[in-house]
Amino acid sequence: MDVWCPTSCELGEGARWVDGRLVFVDILAGRLLSAPADRPGPAEELLRLDVPLGAVAPVAGRPGTWIAAAGRGFALLDQATGALDWIDQPMPAGNRVNDAVCDPAGRFWAGGMPYDETPGAGALYRVDADLSVTTVRTGLTIPNGPAFTTDGRTMYLADSAEGCIYRHTVDPITGDLGEPSIFATIADGSPDGMTVDEDGHLWVAVWGGSAVHRYAPDGRLDRVVPVPTPQSTSVCLVDGRLLVTTAAYGLDPLQQGAGAVYATDGVTQGRPASRFLLG
Repeated sequence: MDVWCPTSCELGEGARWVDGRLVFVDILAGRLLSAPADRPGPAEELLRLDVPLGAVAPVAGRPGTWIAAAGRGFALLDQATGALDWIDQPMPAGNRVNDAVCDPAGRFWAGGMPYDETPGAGALYRVDADLSVTTVRTGLTIPNGPAFTTDGRTMYLADSAEGCIYRHTVDPITGDLGEPSIFATIADGSPDGMTVDEDGHLWVAVWGGSAVHRYAPDGRLDRVVPVPTPQSTSVCLVDGRLLVTTAAYGLDPLQQGAGAVYATDGVTQGRPASRFLLG
C-alpha cells in the first residue's frame, strides 16, 4: 500500500467518491479536503470550520452545497463561503459528531459521540428529506460507519469502543431500523469507517490494527489489507482502487506517514457517494 495523498490529518475520516474526486475530512480541525481519485497528489483544502466536521454528503441538485455533520448537529454547508445553515443541533454538551453517510434513498445518517468516551453516551441520528432529525439508536459509545448495501435494505454500524459491527435491516421507504444483530467483532483494533462493495462485501478500516478488513455478507473475514500506519479511519473504493484515510491523533510526532491517505489497486468496485435528497 502506497501513499496516495501525503497530507497529515490529525483525524482523517469520511472518505467518499464524489464527482470523480476523493472527498474527506480532518474531523477535529474542521477541514474539508479533496484529492484526485485517479492519480496520487496533494490534498486541497476546500474549507475550514471552527467546529468539528464529521463527514459530508453532496446535496442533489445544488452544486457546491453539502449536508454536513458538524459540531453537535447538522447543517447545510456552502462550499464557496463556508457558511453553515443549521438544521438542528441535538447532541448534548460534551458530545460531537462523528462519521456520517447518505443511504441510497438519500437520507443522511450520522453518529454522535462523547469526547470523554463515556460508555453508552453516543447515538445514531437520521436526517430526512424534510430536514427533520430523528434519534434512531441510543446507548452507543463511538458509533462509526454507517454503511449501506446497494439496495439500502441493510445498514452496518460499528461501535468502535465495543469492537463490534452491527447489522440492521432498513425499511427503504421510511428509514425505520430493525433490531440490531452482531455481524462481526474485532479484537485486534477497533472497527472504524466502512463501505460496501458491489458484491455486498463490507470493507472496514481497523483503528489500531494497521489494517483494512473485508467481510463476506455472512460475516466471514475473507481479506486483510495491511496499512503502514496504525490508525486507519475510513475506506473508499474507486475504480478498483482502495483508498484509506488515517489519523496521526495521539501518535508519536515521528511516526512516518500517520494522517496520510493510502491506496492499493486490484480490489472490487465500489459506488460513488449517495446524494442527500432535499425535499
